[in-house]
Amino acid sequence: MNKRGITSKMAKDAGIPALQAEKAFNSLITGIKTSLIKGKRVTFSGFGSFEVKTRKARKGRNPKTGIPITIPKKKRIKFNPSKSLRDSL
Repeated sequence: MNKRGITSKMAKDAGIPALQAEKAFNSLITGIKTSLIKGKRVTFSGFGSFEVKTRKARKGRNPKTGIPITIPKKKRIKFNPSKSLRDSL
């Protein structure tokens, strides 16, 4: 499902115009992004949570040359599904 599908379903379920549903969806996404950028965890009860995790720097190899390299640390977004979501799958 993509953004258009989600906003169409939101509009239909809530009985609101599609434009209003799209604005609400955009606001939700902006709020999630802002919180993650600040390093905060975002939790939706019954769905799951998003949080920023830092992967440690590690050693690797260039696959073409075989020369050892250091892979720098990176920030990743991790999604942890809630127990109820995991059980329903």
